[in-house]
Order: sequence, then structure tokens, then C-alpha cells
Amino acid sequence: MAAPPDTTVSQLVDYGRFPYRSWFRPGDAKADREAVEWAMQVTKMTAFGHRQVQSLSGGERQRAFLAMALAQQPDILLLDEPTTYLDIAHQLEVMKIVTDINKTYGMTIIMVLHDINHALQYADEIAVLKDKHIAAQGAPTEILTVSLLAQVFGVKADIFTNSQGAKVLSPVELV
Repeated sequence: MAAPPDTTVSQLVDYGRFPYRSWFRPGDAKADREAVEWAMQVTKMTAFGHRQVQSLSGGERQRAFLAMALAQQPDILLLDEPTTYLDIAHQLEVMKIVTDINKTYGMTIIMVLHDINHALQYADEIAVLKDKHIAAQGAPTEILTVSLLAQVFGVKADIFTNSQGAKVLSPVELV
């Protein structure tokens, strides 16, 4: 995602309040300010408010755009590949923030994920798509199996339990 040049993080997050403003109805300045502050706090971006978006790392930038979406105070948050192009640490950071938002604020989160292990670790329910149809749906640990990966994706995988006690799938070759 790109932001207009010279846009600060605070300005970007404030853009999330745009749906609540119009020429005829300027919005509630206090509600806008509180929503922006809350979104920046939840995404751990408060200290970055004065920074230009273009100066941020990929993970920081992703959190800034997440804060912009949260400033809209949606009931349902739609995320498309929120960890794409992020290093491992930033992937885990973004997924933890998203999970915390869901658990703490009861916000429904719908994500498109291609990382099967993120789906296993973070999702409450998944839908696996094949040829524009739902091939399987349900709890990740029940749905994401070695046989499903072979049938849907044509991939042979090993399965094991990690040090946290979570199931992990490791693709090893094409079927």
C-alpha cells in the first residue's frame, strides 16, 4: 500500500475517519481524535505519529494502515494477506495485534491467508477454497490435514507438533 508523499502516520490514520465527515457535516472532532488515538495505541503506532509513512519499515507501514482501518471503528475488519512481504518477526507482530483486537474488542476479523500455519495458529474457523468453491470449512486443526493439502493443493506435507503444542504442517513436495 502507498500513502500520499509526505503523509505522517497520524494523518494516514486520520484518513480512516473520512467516512464520518462531509462538507455539510464536518464530523465530531472529539470522536475522531479518540478513534485515531485508540487505533494508534492498539496497533502500537503512537510513537510513530510524527513519522512519514514512507520512512517506515514494512511491518510498521502495515501496522499504520491497519490503524487507519481501525480508526473507522468497523464491526467487521477485512484483511487481505496482512503479512505479505513482512519478515517473520513482523508477521508474528501483526498476527498478534489482529488476534488481540478480536479477543479484546470482540471485532470480527476476516482474513485471506495463504500461510497454512498462520491459519492453524490464529484462526477460529477457516474456509479452504479450490476452483472458486469451498472445499472444506471448519476448525483449522480439523480441516487442515495432510490429505486436504494433497487433494486441494497437490502438496505432500509432514505434520508435527511444535514446542507450543500447536500442530504444524510442513509441505515437502508436490504430489
